[in-house]
Amino acid sequence: MTLPFDALAIPPAALEKGGVEIVRAAIVEGGLHISVRRAFDDAQAWGMVLADIARHVARIHAMETGASEDLTLDRIRNMLDAELDSPTDPGTTTAIS
Repeated sequence: MTLPFDALAIPPAALEKGGVEIVRAAIVEGGLHISVRRAFDDAQAWGMVLADIARHVARIHAMETGASEDLTLDRIRNMLDAELDSPTDPGTTTAIS
């Protein structure tokens, strides 16, 4: 059975103040598909973005499952390090205008 794509809500601050969408991600048939905008002149800023995303993911996971936020963040960090060191699937990247 195929479900229709279900886009997430736009963050309220972005609706109120504007902003720039930098990442959109979906799991399709078990694989990650993303659209990404370079967004920063200094690539190091992406480290902060990814860390902030990890913290938000850990927090929502903890709220929804009762798991420890700190333990969840540790698990995310461990898998991120492992995946950066040895990707299970490096994927492909295509620039689309």
